[in-house]
Amino acid sequence: MTTLAPLPDETLAGRLKWTLHDYRAIVGQEFTHLWRQPVNFAWQLGFPIVMVLLFVYVFGSAMDVTGQGAGVDYVAYAMPGMFAMTMAFGFTNTAWAVAEAKQKGFIDRVRSMPMASSAVVVGRNIADTIHAAVDLLVLFLIALVIGWRSDGTFWETLGAFAILLWLRFALIWVGVWLGLLVKSVEQAGNLFAIAFPFGMVSSVFTPPELMPDWLGAIAAWNPVSATATAIRELFGNPSAVGDSWPEQHALTAAIVWPVIITVIFLPLAVRKFQNLGR
Repeated sequence: MTTLAPLPDETLAGRLKWTLHDYRAIVGQEFTHLWRQPVNFAWQLGFPIVMVLLFVYVFGSAMDVTGQGAGVDYVAYAMPGMFAMTMAFGFTNTAWAVAEAKQKGFIDRVRSMPMASSAVVVGRNIADTIHAAVDLLVLFLIALVIGWRSDGTFWETLGAFAILLWLRFALIWVGVWLGLLVKSVEQAGNLFAIAFPFGMVSSVFTPPELMPDWLGAIAAWNPVSATATAIRELFGNPSAVGDSWPEQHALTAAIVWPVIITVIFLPLAVRKFQNLGR
């Protein structure tokens, strides 16, 4: 007796339905965890807030972003950089969360279930992108309180925040890969030693042209600098632009850098997840 196979379209639709269900389960688990342990969420928000207060109010009066003395509103220059740095540092939160899930056996339990193999990786990205949007909203409100404003149009301002999330989206893959790569949560916590120079050696707080030549070249080609410069232009905020290609084409660089990062680290993250335990 011959058994008729299901129609390909029905099979594809069914698989897609359950895959999306698996993604939703992983995302739901993440936000349930945050709800039960809000201290983690508070800590992730606390760092950028402290950085804003430190650099704007403690060091801001001594900052010269033009090299020609005072005259530029440092809050207007620094806040877009703070937005970009918050998105850049976020990959350490992703790595820590993935390492914790692995150490506590959550990933092993998921792998033993009939779930889509991409559920943990993609679900993690969706959850962290939503989380990043909340981080940006809180930081945006704080920026308004301290006097920062966007002089761009509504669509330019919206585009600037989309570019910020685009950077965060790409760096989530880096965080997932590193979280699967490290052996423990403690090692994941040490990744801040990588994130700090990645975020700070950039145009976040000062233009690369005011740095030593060798350091300025590194800062100019930093993806964080491209994002910071691009959103300053969209916000209509002060921006000291040098002669390097990424500074002259900041918007293009801010779009292309995350594509390059995703192309490299998405396959690495998926492959590492598939090879866990081997």
